Amino acid sequence: MDAVDESSRIGIVLFDGFELLDVFGPVEIFGQLPDRFRIDLIGQAAGPVTSAQGPRVVADHAYDDAPPCDIVLVPGGIGTRRLVADEAFLRWLGDWASGAGYVTSVCTGSGVLAAAGLLDGFRATSNKRAFGWASTQGHDVEWVPQARWVEDRSRWTSSGVSAGMDMALALVERLHGEAAALEAADAVEYDWHRDPSWDPFATKNGLVLG
Repeated sequence: MDAVDESSRIGIVLFDGFELLDVFGPVEIFGQLPDRFRIDLIGQAAGPVTSAQGPRVVADHAYDDAPPCDIVLVPGGIGTRRLVADEAFLRWLGDWASGAGYVTSVCTGSGVLAAAGLLDGFRATSNKRAFGWASTQGHDVEWVPQARWVEDRSRWTSSGVSAGMDMALALVERLHGEAAALEAADAVEYDWHRDPSWDPFATKNGLVLG
């Protein structure tokens, strides 16, 4: 896809027990381009949501009144284990996210997308320490054990935690060009891993042979 000039609205789904860096790594990247990205935090209710690490983050919108978004991002965290059994939440997520141009996840957020049916027919990856759990979700997902992130048409999924920053930069590059992505990486002094197949953690966690 060629780089475009339009701005995108990003909806980030929060829930109790979300992983902080899964959210704020990508937010730091997208936030370097405020004229290109508008970021909304969405929780079960508007107001504070408790992260896996303890600090609370304020959601701008409740699930029920979440605005349509161009990009959806679902983070991981220990709270994902509860969400995959929450049928009401999965129905909401499936309906709301299906209209987005890009549906993305960081870490075990891909397990939530899969449970909601949003990865059926797509390739995807997840956190390597939790890959065995995440890859049991969904019914028609091609799980990729060795990948920093996976791009499959409108579905982008990353490996664990910090990998979300690499995926976010790749998405910036897709939408707005290489120069914009490199500028965002340099602005936050981040060493961008640009190869989506770079994944030493798959070997460390026994998913592939070294």
